[in-house]
Amino acid sequence: QVQLVESGGGLVQAGGSLRLSCAASGRTYSTYIMGWLRQTPGKEREFVAGIGRSGGDISYTDSVKGRFTISRDNAKNTVYLQMNSLTPEDTAVYYCAAKTGVTVTTTRYEYWGQGTQVTVSS
Repeated sequence: QVQLVESGGGLVQAGGSLRLSCAASGRTYSTYIMGWLRQTPGKEREFVAGIGRSGGDISYTDSVKGRFTISRDNAKNTVYLQMNSLTPEDTAVYYCAAKTGVTVTTTRYEYWGQGTQVTVSS
């Protein structure tokens, strides 16, 4: 099992940047696929980005390609989401998540953080 704690959310103007971090506890962190998902009120949770166990097999939803970058540091048990050129449409609660298995691009993650709010003003 793994516990996840996100940080780095906040309020930013359109065009700005934020970096989200997710610290994981547990000795088996490197065995999990890691992902970032987001949710806005009244909508289903949306896959944003995912990364395989060794840092390869990276996937993004189309709306963030070229703007967001996911990375992980297995030595620090941490996964990151660098978000650039933010727009008001990126406003959401962002969740860090972990899963077993092989599929990166999915909303079916098994372990979730508490979420961090990202608000982009126009």
